[in-house]
Amino acid sequence: KYAQGFPSFGPERRGAPVAAFTRIDDKKINVRSGIYKPDVVLVLDSSLIGLVNVTEGLKPDGKLIVNTHKTPEEIRKALNYTGTLAIVDGTGIARKEMGVPIANTTMIGALLKVIGVMELDAMKDAIEHRFGRIAQKNLNAMKRAYDEIKIYN
Repeated sequence: KYAQGFPSFGPERRGAPVAAFTRIDDKKINVRSGIYKPDVVLVLDSSLIGLVNVTEGLKPDGKLIVNTHKTPEEIRKALNYTGTLAIVDGTGIARKEMGVPIANTTMIGALLKVIGVMELDAMKDAIEHRFGRIAQKNLNAMKRAYDEIKIYN
């Protein structure tokens, strides 16, 4: 598999919403633009719902993954969204497993479960390399998100 990822920052100061794009393909990726019709949208911060149109451009058969403690009904109503929705309290998991409310790595587990592009174990070496002595906490958080995410069609 090939992958490409990059963030898109606006002129805002620190703490403003950030869009990040990732492509995964079986062949080399040569495109270098934003993604305007995503297959998947992952919302790390559910407080953005209502402030940013998080489903903009999402394909009709796309998947929306939200880090939230809210119910699927609350999310669907707030977004007027009827497509595939997956939710997990990634922040709560991160707090319990790592001691910090930072769900980035945790939500990788949720993403992998929803899109099914690779097994969770395939991330082990990369996480150990990136996080060193705290890798196991991150791996535990990813595993919990993988196991606990609920998918609603």
